[in-house]
Amino acid sequence: MCGIVGVISRTPANQLLYDALLLLQHRGQDAAGIVTMQGTTCHMHKARGMVRDVFRTRNMRSLPGPVGLGQVRYPTAGNAFSEEEAQPFYVNAPFGIVLVHNGNLTNAQALKAELFEVDRRHINTGSDTEVLINVLAHELELAARELPLTPQQVFRAVAGVHRRVRGSYAVIALIAGHGLLAFRDPYGIRPLCFGEGVTPEGAQVMVASESVALEGTGHRLHRDVAPGEALFVDLHGQLHAQQCADHPRLNPCLFEYVYLARPDSVLDGISVYQARLNLGETLAQRVVSTMPPSEIDVVIPIPESSRPSAMQLAYRIGRPYREGFVKNRYVGRTFIMPGQSVRRKSVRQKLNAIGMEFKGRNVLLVDDSIVRGTTSKEIVQMAREAGARKVYMASAAPPVRHPNVYGIDMPTCEELVAHGRSVEQVREFIGADALVYQDVDAMKRVVAALNPRLDGFEASCFDGSYITGDVSDEEFSVLEAGGRARAEEEDDPARGRLALHAAGEGQR
Repeated sequence: MCGIVGVISRTPANQLLYDALLLLQHRGQDAAGIVTMQGTTCHMHKARGMVRDVFRTRNMRSLPGPVGLGQVRYPTAGNAFSEEEAQPFYVNAPFGIVLVHNGNLTNAQALKAELFEVDRRHINTGSDTEVLINVLAHELELAARELPLTPQQVFRAVAGVHRRVRGSYAVIALIAGHGLLAFRDPYGIRPLCFGEGVTPEGAQVMVASESVALEGTGHRLHRDVAPGEALFVDLHGQLHAQQCADHPRLNPCLFEYVYLARPDSVLDGISVYQARLNLGETLAQRVVSTMPPSEIDVVIPIPESSRPSAMQLAYRIGRPYREGFVKNRYVGRTFIMPGQSVRRKSVRQKLNAIGMEFKGRNVLLVDDSIVRGTTSKEIVQMAREAGARKVYMASAAPPVRHPNVYGIDMPTCEELVAHGRSVEQVREFIGADALVYQDVDAMKRVVAALNPRLDGFEASCFDGSYITGDVSDEEFSVLEAGGRARAEEEDDPARGRLALHAAGEGQR
């Protein structure tokens, strides 16, 4: 999961990109990067850290030009500690291409070998984004035999990318001297939308991961980029669009609506906030079928993503809703924090219990999901220490039993508390008096009801179905080896680098 943005403007793009990345900060806190283009010259700055820390005044001054793109990184492939793997990525031929990417390529290692042996292109990092930009560059070189470069040549290149690349990818690229390109994988797994803004100098076009980045920077959301579709915006702001995939289907990632996206965003025609309210409705039914509501004194959300679901659940079961935890907004989201030991420590730094809301009460804690279980275990203990008589836990998402290979940090089975465990065993692990999970089918039904045009969802972490159809047992082992190596690196960088190297050697 990352956040990406691109803009074709009539005024300097650096501040606009910075503001958009701040609005997408929730999608990645590991690194940030911006590239701008003035004529055919690219100016880039990227580094590890939050947006506000990566970009200082001197950095912004070094990013001139009315065209640009940016990214906030949350690493699920490659080396989490490498600044070289921060985005954007650049290749100088053909034309000069700069690219940002949100997603995860499931055939990255096969492509890496193919690029070296057939296309004669060298990959210098473990990042699948570097693989992707080189595939695009090669396909563009084949498609653009004659100049000037036309939108149809660009679309032929994207069609070539779709034929070769597997996995999830939402992409924004700049082609030096020609314009901005954006495209989405044929399943539409990761989100991408575009809109327009009007300035005294003229119209401008922005493409971003979420609608909130458009609206927060004064742009009007036009629509989502369709699965398999490519957009090309020339330097005059003229927009061209074409479907480049053979059999596109709209199967967005269901976890975006559960947790990843901001509640004020609209993804593929679905309000994230309304989706979470609907999840609260169905979760209320599960709670009522598990225990009498009279046994619950108060419903308390675990900030932030679970609030809409918790409010709707409390309303439906007729029990009081209270804020029982105060969140320190200056500590990163624990789902994204590297390393289990760091996650456990950060929970206490991040949340503090309001004792009067717990003391002597039976409390129902509502979370958006339970992934590794370490956060839930700490929070249940915090509720008991605050004086709760009984602590029940409800998850607005079903049990996360399977790894995710499409760009969410759930790479190995061993890390998932629900993998190989019954609900009762998970309850014992987190220390709750009762545990209620969302139902998978009900979850899909109530979110899909908000947009009948959907063909389904990418919900592999819940149902084990990998919609791209290319994740074999061998590839799964490779992806899990990489995930374990990254986890080791986060806890012990020196040991982890050796593990990453070994995982990479096993993939070739």
